[in-house]
Formats: sequence, C-alpha cells, structure tokens
Amino acid sequence: MFNSFYKALSTNFDLPLHKINKNMYTLITNIKELLQIRKLDEDKISGKAMKILPTIKNAYLIIKNDTIFDFGKMENIPTIEADKIIDAKDKIVLPSWCDSHTHIVFAGNREGEFVDRINGLTYEEIANNGGGILNSAKKLQETSEAELFEQASKRIEEIMDLGTGAVEIKSGYGLTLAAELKILRVIKKLAKAYPIEIKATFLGAHAFPSEFKDDKEAYINLICDEMIPAVAKENLADFIDVFCETGYFSPNQTERILETGKRFNLIPKIHVNQFTSIGGVQVGIKFKALSLDHLEIMNPQDIEALKNTDTMPVALPSCSYFLSIPYTPARKIIDKGLPLALATDFNPGSTPSGNMNFVVATACIKMKMTPEEAINAATINGAYAMQLSKSHGSITIGKKANLIITKLIPSYGFIPYAFGSQLIDTVIINGDTV
Repeated sequence: MFNSFYKALSTNFDLPLHKINKNMYTLITNIKELLQIRKLDEDKISGKAMKILPTIKNAYLIIKNDTIFDFGKMENIPTIEADKIIDAKDKIVLPSWCDSHTHIVFAGNREGEFVDRINGLTYEEIANNGGGILNSAKKLQETSEAELFEQASKRIEEIMDLGTGAVEIKSGYGLTLAAELKILRVIKKLAKAYPIEIKATFLGAHAFPSEFKDDKEAYINLICDEMIPAVAKENLADFIDVFCETGYFSPNQTERILETGKRFNLIPKIHVNQFTSIGGVQVGIKFKALSLDHLEIMNPQDIEALKNTDTMPVALPSCSYFLSIPYTPARKIIDKGLPLALATDFNPGSTPSGNMNFVVATACIKMKMTPEEAINAATINGAYAMQLSKSHGSITIGKKANLIITKLIPSYGFIPYAFGSQLIDTVIINGDTV
C-alpha cells in the first residue's frame, strides 16, 4: 500500500502545480509554531532525544488532497492557487494524536463498578466477584453487531473531535468465538466508515470466562485452535494481544498464544506489568512484540531487558488516574535511553475516556514528562506502536494530513498546563476538516 502511495505522490511532485487541476490544495498560513517536524526515516524517538521537539515558528503548511505537500517559514511561502486558506495566526499546529491502545468496541458501561471502587472495593475484588471484564463480556454477548457499531461510532466521532487521527482497537470483551469475531467485524466496519486510521487487535486472551474457571487449558485451546484461525481466515486483525498478569494469563500461556498468533501472521502486543511483574516483559521481548502496554509496575530488570530492542513501551496514565494505581515510571524508562508512547486505554472498566489531551497532560503532571516528551510519545511513538510511522505521527512531506490546530495559546506547554480546557480549534484528518 505504502509503495504505491509514495510512487503516486512522487510522480505528482514532478508536475507543475498549475497542471494538477484535479487536486485539492489547502494552505495554512501564519502558523505561530508548527510542531513535530521530522524526516520520513525517523520512526520513533528515544531517551534524551524525546526532550527535543523540532518546530518552525511563523510557518505555513500546504495540504495536497489527503497528504502534507509542503511546509516552511512564511517568508519562503511559494505562490500557489489554494482551494482553501486557513489563517492560523497565533495558533499552533501539530500532528494529530496517535492512540495505540483502546478497547472502543464495548457494550454499555460499568458505572456501578465505579461506585463500588469509591466504596472501597479494588479492581481485583470486583473482577473476582464476576465484575470487570466478565461483566462487559456478558453485556457484549447480548448486544447485536448493529448496536455495537452504533455505540462505537459515537466514540470514534468523539475521539476525532478530540484530535485523534489514528487509533488501535482491541477485541477482548467477547470471550467466545462468536462474540470475539463480532467485535472484530465491527472494528472492520468502523475502519471503512471513518477517515481515521484504525488498526485491529485480537485480544481473546483478555480474561478466562467463568465456564473455564476450573479448566483454563481448555480456553487456551479454544483461543489457539479455533479463535486465531477464524480471525486470520477473515483477515480481521493486524495484531494479537494477551493480558499477561497475575490472575489472568501466565507467561507460559502467553507464549503459547503468541506463538500460535505468529503462525497466522498476527504481530504480538502485550498487556503486561499492570499490577505485578511476573516475567511478561521478557516474554514480549522474546517474541519481538511491537509494544508492551501498561508497565505500571517495573523493576530494574524489566527496564534493562527493553534496551536494544525494537519494542515500544506504552504508558496509559488515565488508567492509573481512574483506578488510583501507580503510574508507569516514565522517567526511569526514558532516562535509560528507551522510547515511550502514550495511549488512552479507552474502555468501560478502567478508562472510560478517549481524551488524548488529558493523557498528555496527565503524563506531564503525574509522570514528570516534559511537554516535548509527552507530545513525542503521543504522536510519532504512538504511530510506531501501530506500525504507522511511515504515514502518521509527524509533520513530514508525504505523510497523511492529520493535524490539530489549537486555539490562541501562548505556547505548546500550555496544552498540558491548562489540562481542563478545550484548546483545539480545528481538527483535520486526511486533509478534511472534522
């Protein structure tokens, strides 16, 4: 897909502007500061480099159809007959957010459990009493595909309005073959219905259904022998995920599931180290996982193991906020020279929010990330965690024109500073205003 895309793009670059009458040009002028200027071969940012956010002040940007065509300083703006002109005076422009970890397709909500936690029950206690993931699975199994699509559509529209231009969506609230396939089919329909880039992840190993409580091996067999082949047959997922955690899936069980997924060309991702460190990080590295997500509990050995790998650590700060659990130790991870991505974990039980602006702010406030680090983590590193580095996550000629134009703000540091304010003026996805 990318090869043909860039071939067409490079061909168009060779033509004079006045010859390309069929194309649509949008010109954004007087940009106070254009953030996240990168070369195409920069696929992720790590360690000390995360403190650097390349920008251009007093800039212009040209969009051709759905891609970034040109940008630079206003003093060097070329002569162009634009179909649409946007004056961004005193406004900041940055790439749209790349949210690499969500569970957007779910049924109903779990606000009752929210109250239970306020009254003293822990997340684990609620799950042990039949709540949590099993509660969501029961609701989802009883909900039609059409209704699931309708509910998820509202969430997709909401996150687009909040500046997200690429998102990963997991299954995992089905826990039966039929229900897991139903979720993944809804994700596929969402990807066709909306301009936002959507990646799908099979997460049948999210929890053990109650009927398999005393025979966990049978559920592992169901995942490996029936679910994964069925998902692959319909080409419903890009990635495979496992909740490797105490009380959920062990490292050995995780290995078996990832090994099966690998045979069916599903790229590994793992929920790991949310509550305990049980060796899941090492399993992820062994299987060359694209990302390891959560990482709230990290010992020095876990961090050391991630060095010199291609795996992206992903933090989910709004999950920590909502559950009142520790935050991913971002400083320890970044200061060891590693990259870090930020995502929402949008789901009904532990993070009923898809607001990446809040995620960026919380990362700065609670995890002591600088604004530069947080923006890098929420854009280019988030894109990497979805294998979208070639098309999303930075201001780069040839990448998708997925942009956030802020309201009038003094600097980009104001984005996490004014954490409760709506600072977005305009969202552009694939060249079109949302």
